[in-house]
Amino acid sequence: MRLLHTADWHLGQTLHDFDRSYEHRYFLNWLLDTLESEQADALLIAGDVFDNPNPSAEAQKQFYHFLTEAKRRTPHLAIVIIAGNHDSAGRLEAPAPLLQPFNITVVGAASSTAHGALATDRLVVPLRDREGEIAAWCLAVPFLRPGDVPQIDTSGDPYLEGVRQLYQRALDAALQRRSSTQAIIALGHCHMSGGQASVDSERRIVIGGAEALPADIFAPEIAYAALGHLHRAQRVGGQDRLRYAGSPLPMSFAEIHYRHQVVRVDLAGDALQTITALPIPRPVELLRIPEQPAPLDEVLDRLQALDLPERPRDEQPYLQLRISLTSPQPGLRTQVETVLDPKPVRLARIETCYPGAAGGASEGRFQTLDDLGRLQPEDIFRQLHQRRCHTAPSSELLAAFTELLAAAERENAP
Repeated sequence: MRLLHTADWHLGQTLHDFDRSYEHRYFLNWLLDTLESEQADALLIAGDVFDNPNPSAEAQKQFYHFLTEAKRRTPHLAIVIIAGNHDSAGRLEAPAPLLQPFNITVVGAASSTAHGALATDRLVVPLRDREGEIAAWCLAVPFLRPGDVPQIDTSGDPYLEGVRQLYQRALDAALQRRSSTQAIIALGHCHMSGGQASVDSERRIVIGGAEALPADIFAPEIAYAALGHLHRAQRVGGQDRLRYAGSPLPMSFAEIHYRHQVVRVDLAGDALQTITALPIPRPVELLRIPEQPAPLDEVLDRLQALDLPERPRDEQPYLQLRISLTSPQPGLRTQVETVLDPKPVRLARIETCYPGAAGGASEGRFQTLDDLGRLQPEDIFRQLHQRRCHTAPSSELLAAFTELLAAAERENAP
């Protein structure tokens, strides 16, 4: 049996306020082609389908159009979808009764029976091959909140132990149903211990004392665990069978050098046979100029020399600038935009730094509420300027700040 593992689509996401519908559409079309060319039997989507719990109509349209096309082009395909921490469990699961007849299973949240026991039937999904025979069983476990996991009397972390117990109960239910030739697959949306996070693009999951879960929550009987949440494709705990597929698009400039992918998983009976990374083409380039911060004049010269081919707006590269300053430059963005105005590129971010600047208690880190209560806005401004720029603000800058503060007070006066 052949599975494709993907996660963290974040449909509806914007990159520094730029709409990314074109990029998501490109990825979904590529995935449709890949499902056909790879002759996949099942598609596993490990959470964070949408970027927020209330996705736009356009994002939802993209998702359901994809599901429709996937079933039209590969009618035998089984699709299993779990909710991530960005998704609304109820919204994602609401159309499940309509999707179930098409062999599409959606699990938004773990739930209990009328007697208070874990409803394992909802979490254990049969995966059928193209002949219609059950070839594997899938533990479809969505992102788990404290109320979703069994309450365990333990001296350890109750959330971690609850997660461990939930997976074990789902596994026990699958073991009772499967034959010796059928593999067991697990889905999960969580932060695993040792996993490498993507700076600036992932929302930390901290519940109780557990941010990262240990790899041993996935018992040896599980042939493969298809994970979501971390955007960098990686294996967990040195085990090939425990994998993050990663996000299909770069979610921030921190991912500029990542190779995004989906994972092809081949099973032979009840065992994992091979794992293959399928690189996803990047439809829109990310540019960082320069790689390390440089003075403004040097950066402007590089922008002036920038030669890019003409493209439609949605296909133009995103640009991040890294500029080293010795003092604040109020007209910085205007200078940059003037140089870039005729060029087919989208200015996404200007990152500035001040060589020699450093933070510390001596530079105004506030320790108590009483300290804060005694500070005036001008004091805070002075300390932040000192910390950021490593110099005191000029008299002209202080005068401008005072004028802005007075204008704000007049605006908010009753």
